[in-house]
Amino acid sequence: QVQLVESGGGLVQAGGSLGLSCAASGRTFSSYAMGWFRQAPGKEREFVATISTFGSITTYSDSVKGRFTIARDNSKNTVYLQMNSLKPEDTAVYYCAARRALTAAQAMDYAYWGQGTQVTVSS
Repeated sequence: QVQLVESGGGLVQAGGSLGLSCAASGRTFSSYAMGWFRQAPGKEREFVATISTFGSITTYSDSVKGRFTIARDNSKNTVYLQMNSLKPEDTAVYYCAARRALTAAQAMDYAYWGQGTQVTVSS
């Protein structure tokens, strides 16, 4: 089992940057593929990015590709999401999630979730 805690959210102007972190508990972090999802008010949770267990494979949603970067540091049990060129439509609660082994882009495939961190992009 793994517990996840996100940090780094906040308020930023459009065009700005923000970095999120997700710290995981446990000694088997490298066994988990990690994902970032987001949920805006009144909308369903949507996939943002995912990274494989040792970071060799990353996948992004079309809406963030080229602007966001997912990375992980297994020595620190942490996954990151660097967000650049932010837009007002990126405003949402951002969640990190973990699942055993392979990456996935569906929220239902992830067993473990953090509590979320708010990102607000002003125009």
